[in-house]
Amino acid sequence: MKKLLFSLLTLASGFSYSQELEKSLLWRISGNGLQQESYLFGTIHMTCDSTLEENTIKALENTKQLYLELDMDDESMQKQMMKHMIMKDDKKLSSLLSAEDYELVDEFLKKNIKMSAKMFDSFKPFIVTTMLYPKMLDCPFQSVENTLMKISKEQNEEIFGLETVEEQMRVFDKIPYEIQAEELVKMAKSYLAKDKAEMNKMMKIYQNKDIEGMLKMIKESDNKISAENQEVLLNNRNKNWIPLMIEIMSDKPTFFGVGAAHLAGEEGVINLLRKKGYEVEAVK
Repeated sequence: MKKLLFSLLTLASGFSYSQELEKSLLWRISGNGLQQESYLFGTIHMTCDSTLEENTIKALENTKQLYLELDMDDESMQKQMMKHMIMKDDKKLSSLLSAEDYELVDEFLKKNIKMSAKMFDSFKPFIVTTMLYPKMLDCPFQSVENTLMKISKEQNEEIFGLETVEEQMRVFDKIPYEIQAEELVKMAKSYLAKDKAEMNKMMKIYQNKDIEGMLKMIKESDNKISAENQEVLLNNRNKNWIPLMIEIMSDKPTFFGVGAAHLAGEEGVINLLRKKGYEVEAVK
């Protein structure tokens, strides 16, 4: 289930492209009345190497709590997710697809996750897609969020989320189920070849700390879920986070870890914080 959660986070990373930012994953937040500095870090939810650099570990040491997109340390998270996996209005995957495409997806799922599409007929199609995300890696699955949580626990610090499972899952009710189903079919037709290539490219861009390049890649992707739903997937969520972040870091120095695609762009977290009067500087 944790792999699914990381996959959902990955899928939920759209973007808005704007002014050029420095190549950095770690950003220091100061000024505007803050008594102590907080930090903003761009994560990647699935990777082959989740090792953190020394400056990131030091930032974790200099803060007193960790905020991720979701409180991934919450033991009730799996139950919460199960409540929101089903499509509304009694829609079915078998009715969204042609008989030919449904059969194609069914065979694809049987070969890759050893389960029939019939088991997921009522699930939101993107849920089925995310179950295949670990298959895109040619290495054992790792997550930056897991590493951040491990260090925070060693420091006896609390872990929180900027949004609830319900809020995040509700996003995928705003994206037409037909589009979600279409992307699942595309994945089955390419038999993950294209998806693996894109994942490898994204990991390389992330390793180069190129958050602008990461956004550019997503913008140019033919995946309609991310490319055509930037407001729902990214911009609206960023705007919702800002007042929470301001309140949180005004109380105590905080390390915020969110998908790197949320950082850049005119309506990205960095620019939105700067508009509120905070200094947000790349940490080299």
